[in-house]
Amino acid sequence: MKIKSIESFVLSDKLKESFYFSQWEYSERRICIVKVTSDTGHVGWGEGYGPAGVIRAGIDHLSQFIIGMNPLETETIWETMYRRTLDYARRGILVSAISAIDVAMWDLKGKIMAQPVYLLMGGKKRETITPYATGLYFTNCPNLADKLCDEALLYAKMGFKAMKMKVGLGIKEDIEIVRRIRETIGEDLELMVDSNHAYNLRESVQLSKAIEQYNIGWFEEPVSPEFYNQYAELRTKTSIPIAGGECEYLRYGFQALLSANAVDIIQPDICATGGLSEARRIATLASVYGVEVVPHSWGTGIALSAAAHFITNLEVVPGRMNPKPCFMEYDRSENGLRDELTHNSIVFENGLITLGDAPGLGFEFNEDALHKYALKDK
Repeated sequence: MKIKSIESFVLSDKLKESFYFSQWEYSERRICIVKVTSDTGHVGWGEGYGPAGVIRAGIDHLSQFIIGMNPLETETIWETMYRRTLDYARRGILVSAISAIDVAMWDLKGKIMAQPVYLLMGGKKRETITPYATGLYFTNCPNLADKLCDEALLYAKMGFKAMKMKVGLGIKEDIEIVRRIRETIGEDLELMVDSNHAYNLRESVQLSKAIEQYNIGWFEEPVSPEFYNQYAELRTKTSIPIAGGECEYLRYGFQALLSANAVDIIQPDICATGGLSEARRIATLASVYGVEVVPHSWGTGIALSAAAHFITNLEVVPGRMNPKPCFMEYDRSENGLRDELTHNSIVFENGLITLGDAPGLGFEFNEDALHKYALKDK
């Protein structure tokens, strides 16, 4: 059995309404996906998180080294890609390219063996996952706080038990919007905030102290991902759990984050940090430090499915009779690529996600949508 071909595609969806967060504005969703085909005719799909065109170039570069390998040997394939890039790409785009191929390999492996990926990883450790709605981005409108409150109320009515909002407009405005949203959704729903590293340490402490009273589930990326010591210091100055890690790559990046006692929750992006193979190693590392794992996920249904299978298999730490809910990011912002490319076995009902037992990552891929959104030039 051999890998017959690896094809990469850049897909783009122009948004009806632009939105922004603390760093910049989005007017389109653009992603790179990969299709891996075996000589048995089975197909696996993966995606990479980051600048799509550059990731595509990385996938095309890596393909030459692994075509012809046995698709069931996921660890051997991963190691081959890692060693081929180690000297010049220990972080960043080529790791995202590795991630895309690795996710596709797990999907392909499951389809060849007619088993769901979570079972190939060792089995189901939980029957349900608690998704949190990611949305509440900023838009150019006259009454932003009112609009965000309406959006938060919509998520609550949809049954979500948790949601994450953006901060980073400025301390005073952030405090007011957090207050408004908490009042809108009530005290029973979890509310997390994410500044996308907009603030320095002093500002992060100021914001944290001001919003502690609103029962914040975590403060995500409060400062630059480069400043591990500032993360660690902030943890000592607020009761809000600190989350981060979506900008980390491989287990070695997370080792630096964890050894600095920088976070309460790590957020590896499976489609950027090394794929499912490496995410499993990162989770094991986190368990040594007693730190929670909640993957970052902001892509298509491929990324959502990969996260769901990963979390379904994730170790229950600490073990107890009534474990706490295990969160999963569930992006609700406008994204035709997410909504149309896949039809999957993820079921959202009563605020919880259950995962079916379809082979691979469990989705059916819509090739008509692929052709609809694919950019024609390479």
